[in-house]
Amino acid sequence: RAELKEEQSIDLIGKNEIYGDTRHEVNVYVKVFTNSPFLVCMDLALSQERIIDPNFLWIGPDGRDLQGQGYVNLTETGKLMVMGFSVSMSGAYSCTLSHKVIETTTQEETEIVESYKFMVYAYREADHAYQVSVRFTTTHCRLKSNGLFVENLNKILNSTISHLTCHITESSYKCYSIRTPKNGLQYELFVNFLVNPFGPGWEEVCHGIPYDCEDVTNSRVRQAAERIGKFFHQLRNILKDELHAVPTILYVGNSFSMTPIDSCRPGFGKNHHTHQNCASCCVVCGPGTYSPNNEVTCRSCASLQARMYGAKSC
Repeated sequence: RAELKEEQSIDLIGKNEIYGDTRHEVNVYVKVFTNSPFLVCMDLALSQERIIDPNFLWIGPDGRDLQGQGYVNLTETGKLMVMGFSVSMSGAYSCTLSHKVIETTTQEETEIVESYKFMVYAYREADHAYQVSVRFTTTHCRLKSNGLFVENLNKILNSTISHLTCHITESSYKCYSIRTPKNGLQYELFVNFLVNPFGPGWEEVCHGIPYDCEDVTNSRVRQAAERIGKFFHQLRNILKDELHAVPTILYVGNSFSMTPIDSCRPGFGKNHHTHQNCASCCVVCGPGTYSPNNEVTCRSCASLQARMYGAKSC
């Protein structure tokens, strides 16, 4: 018998099957628009035994019998696959297994009934963006050319990644005077910006994708981040050739840093405590919670209770 922690799922690799447990519900996570793994209406130990006259009854989150429903694949051995999984399909899937046990000596029949519950959640991959920090030396903090420099820098970066339907957002800078042991007092621009995957045209790119688009947008923003990293690696030459109008501003060597930032689509969020087995996933917000924007957590409803999964408002 597989030992399971409370609310922990077990996935037998290669078989695409998840077994039930009579002691507690089993959490299952299904990426939106894909098929679920097979949910097996028995535990792992029972599946290794011979079962006489098994009968299976699967009930969906709406309380209806799943037999004959067009969106499920229900096998005669009690395995359930939910196809084309959507947000509204999230919830509790319960199965009742009844079978007979026959006493060898008396041939007396006893009917055994066991129940299994699976909590099935839709999830999406997190949307990736990249927070970039970089520094430049300047001759003074009060120069108008500082702002012009950052504007030109943004234009160059946007032109570098626009073909990937990514763009620069949340650009800002601050200037500080810094005393250094070797060079005395100098001034530095601390520039920050976000490499965002949702630049002009990103939705058109996704029209050709049959399912969800996170994989495509994440791949593109990763390429954009790599290009920007290469840009700053070669920045000494670019400053000389492209930004000759402001030659007094110089890149501080090795100051470039990049940090990945995750966000979730509205109606989804991360919860490391509730969804330990899918901690990096954006899991659908459960009843009583919602997410109106691209944050990474679902908020609790203050008064009105959201009764459905994937709520974007209460």
